[in-house]
Amino acid sequence: MFFRRKKAPSEPADSLAPAGESAQSPASSAAAPAQAGLGGPASTQFLTGEAGRDRRTVQVLLEAIARVSEARDLESLLMDIVDSSIELTGAERGLLVLRGAKPDELVVRVARLRGKKPVASDLRYSTTVAGRVLSEARPLRAQVHSESEALELGRSVYDLKLRAVMCVPLASPGHDGASLSTPKGVLYVDSRAATRQFSQQDLALFAALAQHISIALTNAQLQVDSLEKVRLEQSLELAKAIQLDLMPRVPNVPGWDLAGFYGPAEQTGADFYDFVKVGDGLAIVVGDVTGHGIGPALITASAQGSLRTSFRLSADPGQVVTLLNQDLCERIEDGRFLTLFLATLGTTGEVHALNAGHSVPFLWRVADRTIQTIPMCGPALGMISDERYRAHPPLVMHTGDVLVAYTDGLIEARKPGSEDDFFGEEGLRRALDAAAGAQRSARDICSQLAEAALAHSAGVREDDITVVVARRS
Repeated sequence: MFFRRKKAPSEPADSLAPAGESAQSPASSAAAPAQAGLGGPASTQFLTGEAGRDRRTVQVLLEAIARVSEARDLESLLMDIVDSSIELTGAERGLLVLRGAKPDELVVRVARLRGKKPVASDLRYSTTVAGRVLSEARPLRAQVHSESEALELGRSVYDLKLRAVMCVPLASPGHDGASLSTPKGVLYVDSRAATRQFSQQDLALFAALAQHISIALTNAQLQVDSLEKVRLEQSLELAKAIQLDLMPRVPNVPGWDLAGFYGPAEQTGADFYDFVKVGDGLAIVVGDVTGHGIGPALITASAQGSLRTSFRLSADPGQVVTLLNQDLCERIEDGRFLTLFLATLGTTGEVHALNAGHSVPFLWRVADRTIQTIPMCGPALGMISDERYRAHPPLVMHTGDVLVAYTDGLIEARKPGSEDDFFGEEGLRRALDAAAGAQRSARDICSQLAEAALAHSAGVREDDITVVVARRS
């Protein structure tokens, strides 16, 4: 149970006395040192004017800062921060409390006891004090002399029988050198000993340590972020190399002249193309997964491998795509999907095409220089698990005819400075007619189409660009 005692005139009138508010009697306030708080740096406000005492105080502070600064990693740094806070203030327990993901959420990152021991059980503390310090960015101390004062600070303070609480924001000086930056969290210490009453000098010293700790914490986090960035870049480079290795070599197929172009907008792309042997013929594949980065790149690699495996079991494009769709529906994230164009090319010029939610491919006819389109025959993959896909009725390509499959990055190449001036299907039609009409090779046609789109966008790729050309020879 708590006991009551009569407060001396020089004690705080308010048990929750933040720095900057009156915490002394009117008679002594004139001689009191400046309060640590939002009004300015607290670097010297803990000095008393007594040379010996101040020398020892500064030594303790410098040693604590040195230990924190020498921490080898972020986890060691966080523990050293709290251990140094306990040692410096003479508290029994210390907590590092950071802002949570939600508004007003507080997360205890580290909890330690005197003697550099972890808190093994009760993590309750005064969230009232911590929340106020975090919101106001001002150091604050609270002395508890009665049950009612304990309950004002929270049920946990009453249950734990705390006698003294002190809390300071983890905020470094702002650019003006006076104000403080937005706190990342707070340092919190408390004690159940009736003999340990935190003074205003204790609070100022604690606040000074917290400012230096905040700088060390920021530097440590920057170093961690820098290392993570390097590791991410290395991972992306590796993923890019693997993805490029998966790009197929153009096969030599009698009766067909083939080519492919792939240009990712980022280090890893969400487009892919492939040439897959099917019986005596060949299948061409062009796919596009929503999004960018490693996630979509993994999906493209998985889809590519699945298609190759399925074509060994069946030459029916509808059955192959149906199986791939079922697999993707089970494993793909919500909101992602794969558009796909697939066509098997027969030795006699017969083409079985299937368009699953993909950009409309073009078929240029040499006889009259007209362009046919191959419309969709089903939704994108990964959306409807029980969808049954079927290829269009077979087409026949004659010598000189050109089939072009592409991803939407080609036609959505946009002129710089314009909101809606895209290369578009009309630009692709013109470029295709010019290249195919000049009886260019599949490789030259493929290059000219990509170059025309990139010329329209001044070389800027807002999305991956993939083009596959199959010319009947």
